[in-house]
Amino acid sequence: MSSENERPDESGEPEQLALIRETVRKAKVPRAKPRTWRGAALAKELPVARVVVNKGSLHLDQFFDYAVPEELDEAAQPGVRVRVRFGAGAHQVKNGRREGGRLIDGFLVERRATSDYSGPLAALADVVSPEPVLGPELLGLARAVADRYAGSLADVLQLAVPPRSARAEGRTSPEPLPPPVAPEPGSWTRYERGPAFLDSLARGGTPRAVWNALPGRHWAEEIARAVGATLASGRGALVVVPDGRAAGRVDAALTAVLGEGRHAVLTAEAGPEKRYAQWLAVRRGAVRAVVGTRAAMFAPVRDLGLVVIWDDGDGSHSEPHAPQPHAREVLLLRAAHDRCAFLLGSTGCTVEAAQLVESGWAKALIAGREQVRRAAPLIRTVGDGELARDEAARAARLPSLAWQTVREGLKTGPVLVQVPRRGYVPRLACERCRTPARCRHCAGPLEAPEQQELHCGWCGRGAADWHCVECGSTRLRAQVVGARRTAEELGRAFPAVPVRTSGRDHILDTVPGRPALVVSTPGAEPVAEGGYAAALLLDGWAMLGRPDLRAGEEALRRWIDAASLVRGQPEGGTVVVVAEPTLRPVQALVRWDPVGHAQRELAERAELGFPPVSRMAAVTGPPEAVEGFLAAAGLPADAEVLGPVPLPVVRPGGPRRPGDPPPGEQWDRALVRVPPGSGAALATALKQARAARLARGGGDPVRIRVDPPDIG
Repeated sequence: MSSENERPDESGEPEQLALIRETVRKAKVPRAKPRTWRGAALAKELPVARVVVNKGSLHLDQFFDYAVPEELDEAAQPGVRVRVRFGAGAHQVKNGRREGGRLIDGFLVERRATSDYSGPLAALADVVSPEPVLGPELLGLARAVADRYAGSLADVLQLAVPPRSARAEGRTSPEPLPPPVAPEPGSWTRYERGPAFLDSLARGGTPRAVWNALPGRHWAEEIARAVGATLASGRGALVVVPDGRAAGRVDAALTAVLGEGRHAVLTAEAGPEKRYAQWLAVRRGAVRAVVGTRAAMFAPVRDLGLVVIWDDGDGSHSEPHAPQPHAREVLLLRAAHDRCAFLLGSTGCTVEAAQLVESGWAKALIAGREQVRRAAPLIRTVGDGELARDEAARAARLPSLAWQTVREGLKTGPVLVQVPRRGYVPRLACERCRTPARCRHCAGPLEAPEQQELHCGWCGRGAADWHCVECGSTRLRAQVVGARRTAEELGRAFPAVPVRTSGRDHILDTVPGRPALVVSTPGAEPVAEGGYAAALLLDGWAMLGRPDLRAGEEALRRWIDAASLVRGQPEGGTVVVVAEPTLRPVQALVRWDPVGHAQRELAERAELGFPPVSRMAAVTGPPEAVEGFLAAAGLPADAEVLGPVPLPVVRPGGPRRPGDPPPGEQWDRALVRVPPGSGAALATALKQARAARLARGGGDPVRIRVDPPDIG
């Protein structure tokens, strides 16, 4: 309020609220507005700015031209963040200049002398920061990712460029250190081509390898040595890992191998300001190596010489936000665009990794069988036949072999117990015939969490008088026992031994090497000092029985990840898996042959025409919307539509995964499949069809996902 406005009188009596509002309305103080170029001169050189606006709609996936006012000429450089007015119509032209519209953020990608647009141009409203954060390499990568996943450039840039922090931009980045000396091969000598791979990196080569890592804790150090060899050649390196725990291990290994100040860590745990400061240090060239989680796949490393992805089968590598790219595919694009080396590493092996080797694009980096036998633990199995004859397995849930293994392992160190679910008793079944316990009203699964009354997990109705529809028994058993229930059972069986749990709510990073029972859900297993003495992999059928194409591959990956934390067989390490020994994933675990399992899976998918041999996209939405979309889309001639089929209805208040339909709504899903070589045409057709529907207005409930991770 200005000084000319009315004030309260000298008596100090408060002015009425209505009078205050009227005073504010009458005030003639001009409101603050962003700088525009009404009457301002244009920049003398390159007066047109090409801008990508922060609008993820597919029908707006293009560059827009804006005029550059003279006062913004120096700051408006390619790569900077800008603010523009967007959405002004032709009726909002004054004196040959477009005004109005809503303020929106964007990136300036190019300065030009003329515009392809013949009408009047709006002006840049402001330059948010003079820091150029979007270089041509990152812009090209983002464009390639958007095209591959039928998405918009703006959506990819939201993933690639972190939010701005003014304080981080105001700080200077350290001076870059000179290239280090190439490290010694170290434990890479255990692999047949390991030293040659490092030597090629150190000499500036671009080898491409799929690395099947030996069990144990050496993998982080081996990644650090590969990064060190790349830095020694004067180039940069990028490492993408699935979670913050893995990033911490690689961070510690890089510090031990290379010393301080040569790498940056990009994870969400660091916080926005620190993460942005680290990202700026990478973009400015202050550091040449990066390790981080999924978002780091876009890190602007200078002179990129090596990209590494660890454990590409982990679901954390799949971005949940549009256009939902996978880190492995983004790094493959970077390896092709930047002509750099590529390393895909894991203790297991995905079908996609096996395809890279079979196609000849990458070489296998594996150890000999003798090295595998020395590093891997002894694997023992307990199948249904043994469980049926085992009195201990019928009375409790653990077979006699498991109890004996735990007892022996606790004499020398901690024992890991992997259960496929967290919580207490998520699902129940008949104790006599193992028929799943279902609700008589809605056929939903019956539950008894925290030992409460039996009730339905879908409709919530009680089921106190339940009896088995197959055999008439009234006794229940846990079909999939959660981590907390397992911890209680083991605690009663071994009362003198501490029991620790690790799961989604509380994940342990490490545990001491002292005797203890560590109960964990898959993916949350902590590392034990000196390795676990033994491990139990319970309820294997629960993971193998999932109705998903990747069920066997995922179960084997989870088992191998857990078994890799156990000491080698020469040191007495033993793993017991409760699963039918004749199943292919179980046999692959016993032989410690994830590569062979992936190769056989790949051969079967080639016969059936399933990914990764083919390219596939999922189209989901209300039934009428999916039908209309597919009818209007100009799909490639060799495209095959599978479905549509109804998706399970998500109950209100229940858990939801990314991509699930709104609660209570019935949606359909159709899969569109094309042979190799037609993936780009499929993505283009789907993108154009959805953009056309959006351009007609009214919104579009249809969702598209290229290369869906779960196809049933």
